[in-house]
Amino acid sequence: MVCKVMGLHGLGWAGADGEEVGTGEKNSESRIKVYANRGDNITLPCGLERLSSMFGNRIKWTKIEDDSTETDVLMSMGFHKKTYGNYQDRVYLLETDDSDATLVITDLDLKDYGTYKCEIINGMNDKLNFSSGENSLSFTGVVFPYSPRLGRYNFNFQDAETACLEQDSVVASFEQLYSEWRNGMDWCNAGWLNDGTVQYPITKPREPCGGARTTAGLRNYGRRDKSNSRYDVFCFTASLTGRFYYLIQPKKLNFDEAVDACKRDGAEIAKVGHIYAAWKLQGYDRCDAGWLADGSVRYPISRPRKNCSPNEPAVRFVGFPDKKQKLYGVYCYKPQP
Repeated sequence: MVCKVMGLHGLGWAGADGEEVGTGEKNSESRIKVYANRGDNITLPCGLERLSSMFGNRIKWTKIEDDSTETDVLMSMGFHKKTYGNYQDRVYLLETDDSDATLVITDLDLKDYGTYKCEIINGMNDKLNFSSGENSLSFTGVVFPYSPRLGRYNFNFQDAETACLEQDSVVASFEQLYSEWRNGMDWCNAGWLNDGTVQYPITKPREPCGGARTTAGLRNYGRRDKSNSRYDVFCFTASLTGRFYYLIQPKKLNFDEAVDACKRDGAEIAKVGHIYAAWKLQGYDRCDAGWLADGSVRYPISRPRKNCSPNEPAVRFVGFPDKKQKLYGVYCYKPQP
């Protein structure tokens, strides 16, 4: 049996690097990478070249986690199907024909990022005609560094996960941080990644950041104690499904007034993930400092100019001011209805 890679524009055979592969009767594998946006419905291809009996095949989809464990997504044997956990009511098999084991995931969430494995076993004996394939699901998004009001290096791993979730994001993967580094990200504070390692990206080597004579790259502290070690975190967020905007007001606001102003406009005060997604993925540009949900004040600059991040595009961080200060505007986010 062989896994058939079925794209949206037809059928074909592909190996790990897209090369043609032959057919076989025992263990065979194929890999494909799928890119998507948050909220999309996507298909993860898998199928058999030929099928002896529709009812003799067991289909198992799992997600491979960062620690190499597998989380069940869907199990199928003929008409009997079961979905698991967060995937309940969101996944199903496409089943265009008897040989099609393609998985459909609806309403994609950031937590869906990762590698999925399809296994098809023809016959009751697991050793007979076993076929498997892996699909890597990636999002269009942005990585951003995050630290709390208390200052740098205050998150253990669990705190880091919670902090990212509260800002409409998840803890970034090594692949996501590496991609951001290749696009020019330079940040000298070490942060957690989702595999439990602590790293930071340097494009301009210098003494305080690993040494001036070192090469550019990701500085890696390795795996750290998730309970007791404390660092910042790199979060990842994807394209917005709602509207991010600066709310025009007749006067400056304190934090509570900012929250209320967004509510009166039928929105919510924006999160840090929202401002980064709007800046990086939509080119949002506004030279007005505004409150965000975590109590920080920031503003996004896509077109550097005098008095507005003159040297580079960036989300500028003003700080975590006293929430009673009436010195700032507010950024709001209106979810898609």
